[in-house]
Amino acid sequence: MKNTIIYLTSRVIKIIANALKIACYIFHFFFPGKRLTIPSHSGPLYQAGSRKAIPKIIWQTNYTNRVTLAVYLNYLFNRLMTPDYEYRFMTTADREEFIKTNYPHNILENYSKLQIGAAQADFWRVLVLQKHGGIYLDIDAHFIWPPSSLIKPQYEDLYITIRRGDISNYFIASNNNNPLLDGIINLIMDNIDKNELKNVYDLTGPGVFNSVLDKNIVNTIQYRHICNQGNFTNEYFQYIDKAEGKWTKAQNHIDIIKDK
Repeated sequence: MKNTIIYLTSRVIKIIANALKIACYIFHFFFPGKRLTIPSHSGPLYQAGSRKAIPKIIWQTNYTNRVTLAVYLNYLFNRLMTPDYEYRFMTTADREEFIKTNYPHNILENYSKLQIGAAQADFWRVLVLQKHGGIYLDIDAHFIWPPSSLIKPQYEDLYITIRRGDISNYFIASNNNNPLLDGIINLIMDNIDKNELKNVYDLTGPGVFNSVLDKNIVNTIQYRHICNQGNFTNEYFQYIDKAEGKWTKAQNHIDIIKDK
């Protein structure tokens, strides 16, 4: 019954979000240069009583914190769905500084070899969760149900599955010092060292997760029961100020890994 309610809720959210997206086209037609600022940190609106193994922190990243109205509305909706969570946001520069401060030089060195923002974000999201724990969510993703009511108190981690049953990395929930995340970090490092893969998906993205994690053993949840992508925003609103566009386009004319 609960899954049915969540599914119906997600359909309503999708309708509202797409209507707002149309309104954002109108807004930016009249105000093409207008951008709104996503804060680097905001605290929870209230402290929930129940204790969970996974820290109540939402992590997001983007190449800039100055975003279009559509991306900002997506951010606001996620804050509405997670009032009992702390929120932390990092830009490209913030990510590098975080790794420099918290990880050995070889990890920073390999991270610095990545020339496409999405590949850097793939690597960073695992590193930041391994250090602090919490929930990582892509900048275009939004919750369809409060995660606090879906993540069981005893869960050390939770991964999302998409339509064909594979694990994706646009949502990751984990405690810090997770041995499974260690495995993912090690494979990403190995992929960068070997420099044999020519697409972000397999080098740093979901391909790594599906190689390391056994979806029949780890805790998983279908995307339609917790979060979705691309309803409030889209490629146009996300990359309006980034000439090279989305990673799927960028990797066609930019080497993912910098030559030595």
